[in-house]
Amino acid sequence: MPKLIRFGLVFFSAVALLGCSGEQAAKAPKQVDRATIVAPDKHLLDQPDIRMPHLDRVDFAVGRSFFRNPWVQAPASTDARDGLGPLFNAISCASCHISSARGAAPMHGEPLMNHVVRLSVPANERGSQRFVPEPRYGDQFQNQGLPGVVAEGKAVIRFTEEVRTLKGGETVALRKPELAFMQLAYGSMHEDVRASVRMAPALTGLGLLQSVPAQQLMAWADPGDRDGDGISGRANSVWDQTLQQQVLGRFGWKAEQPTLKQQSAAAFHADMGISSSLFPGQNCMATQQDCLHMEDGGEPEISDKLLARVALYVGNLAVPEPRTGSTQNQAGRTLFAEAGCHKCHRPTLKTGDSEHAWLSNRTIYPYTDLLLHDMGEPLADNRPVAAASGREWRTPPLWGIGLAKKVAPQTGFLHDGRARNVMEAILWHGGEAQQSRETVEQMTPEQRLALLQFIDSL
Repeated sequence: MPKLIRFGLVFFSAVALLGCSGEQAAKAPKQVDRATIVAPDKHLLDQPDIRMPHLDRVDFAVGRSFFRNPWVQAPASTDARDGLGPLFNAISCASCHISSARGAAPMHGEPLMNHVVRLSVPANERGSQRFVPEPRYGDQFQNQGLPGVVAEGKAVIRFTEEVRTLKGGETVALRKPELAFMQLAYGSMHEDVRASVRMAPALTGLGLLQSVPAQQLMAWADPGDRDGDGISGRANSVWDQTLQQQVLGRFGWKAEQPTLKQQSAAAFHADMGISSSLFPGQNCMATQQDCLHMEDGGEPEISDKLLARVALYVGNLAVPEPRTGSTQNQAGRTLFAEAGCHKCHRPTLKTGDSEHAWLSNRTIYPYTDLLLHDMGEPLADNRPVAAASGREWRTPPLWGIGLAKKVAPQTGFLHDGRARNVMEAILWHGGEAQQSRETVEQMTPEQRLALLQFIDSL
């Protein structure tokens, strides 16, 4: 049944929480901008931003088409959508971003199909690169191939369970993942390969996050923990293919991409084998001769114009209005602040100038600082990316998280989808977030329920 859901930007009049106290973080924001949209559950997170002009929604719809619909092998009569492969993980963006949202949790013992596995090995030579692609399989494991091209193999996750007992006697089973490769088609991997499973992240409000001025985020960075609060957020410095210089990273699980255009182009190239002006050529290694000799869809296979429309679509997905207001939600908001969650999941950001005027100068509540934080050894993938270490992850935004299971009941949480719900995700927090996790563990069952209901309302 279609549902009434409020969208738009979740726009508030509130004071920025730079250095805010727990009491300030617990205050309920005033909602001043909203819209009501009728949408089935699976489309709750793929509506356009309410402020987008109607004429621009035509380009939004074109971008959505190229995001959702499958790409095909070249040559094909649909030459705007050919160029898939030769090696790839998915045939469309929507294959992993279910209903334009986040990905599914992996299944125990089943080959990964809607996830990717990033690969690298330590560089032997000195220089700016500490890690380089795995010599036979590149920087991403490709589990599918076009006819005539042998897929690289299969990646499987198996889980063991660790039971955590919380105050009040509640028990939670956490799934600890172990990755294995099978049927490797191009020989053994390097003995020091670093592999990291990645689930498709949420796409909510990305254009707004891109519009936040870098200096606002850098004001929160505290690499040396000068204030002694145990939180040492760091910015990732990444290469911008368009500007040809190092800039602030914002997108991806380790903030490894600077813009939505580059993030989209990188995904087209790595996930679907589709070239662009930012990432030209085929995604083949020197050992993969059949891949190298396969006919392509021209250079580039996705034009700058179409890439821009996909980036516009991804950058203008509306943020649902939070479903707050009950006494229990207000109690949960206070507990969120008392546990220190707001120190990384910062409620307030302010956008600056944007290429899309309707995203400019808006106060938003994404619950992130877009910075890197050491999350402890249990979540470490031991695979550095740019300036991010193997223990660091970018704070994921929380807005829209309460609709994740409505959009896709099988969705997962954390970078590899190991957590099946928000509480499991909280209990995996370590490193800089360990004190917050321990605070949650010591809450009463009623307090934890209130906390989860508040997070679910975002």
